[in-house]
Amino acid sequence: MRLKGKLVAITGAASGIGRAGCELFAKEGARVAAIDIDRNRLDEVVTSVQAVGGDATGIVADLCDPNACKDSVKEAANRLGGLDILWNNAGTPATTAVENVDTAAYDFAMSLNLRACFLTTSAAIPFLRERNGGSIIFTSSAGGLIGYPLSPIYTASKFGVVGLTKSLAIRYARHNIRVNALCPGPVDTPMFPKFTKAPEDPSVVEAARKGAHQDVPMGRMILPLEVAYAGLFLASDEASMITGAALPIDGGRSAF
Repeated sequence: MRLKGKLVAITGAASGIGRAGCELFAKEGARVAAIDIDRNRLDEVVTSVQAVGGDATGIVADLCDPNACKDSVKEAANRLGGLDILWNNAGTPATTAVENVDTAAYDFAMSLNLRACFLTTSAAIPFLRERNGGSIIFTSSAGGLIGYPLSPIYTASKFGVVGLTKSLAIRYARHNIRVNALCPGPVDTPMFPKFTKAPEDPSVVEAARKGAHQDVPMGRMILPLEVAYAGLFLASDEASMITGAALPIDGGRSAF
């Protein structure tokens, strides 16, 4: 088991990449604190992990609330008895508007995609120090490496995550805390329709899926488990000298 005995907190854990991460990390021996705003889906994740003999606990938190960012990480460390790994996975699509932008929508995207990452990390670092180091992972995006014209706000937030990753990696290297980012392309998750202009219209969503397949050189969308396996590698001791990396998992999309 690659994470045997490791104490892990994962945000955005109730579905998609976060759920895949919880299930995979627990399978690899970690004790997992799953953090999300969706209580019902969070309960499903915890149940699915426990059903196969894994160890998971759920923490309900709205990470747009600065206090909840800090409190959820502290609660995770308290329940687990410490913290070795923090995976900042929570995020949201953003408004596509530029002219006449809704500033509330802008603030929501930036607060969840970037500010929450900073605040949860701020709360986690003392616990990682107590364990003589650890691993912090951010879920950025291929849109954090190259410009995506559909939503400049989303792209800006994810570029910010990559910048945060690199800065923190240098700052905390001497504390044996590694900091890396995952940069997925279009992932086949329940969130995907929200990236379209009409998420309730099946024809629009299907057209977006076909477009995503065409945009990815390998010809298909990414699976949540494929991102989770990349996260597993970065969390494990196998990546002991990898820090400050922004790893594309995008079938070649960012290679253009």
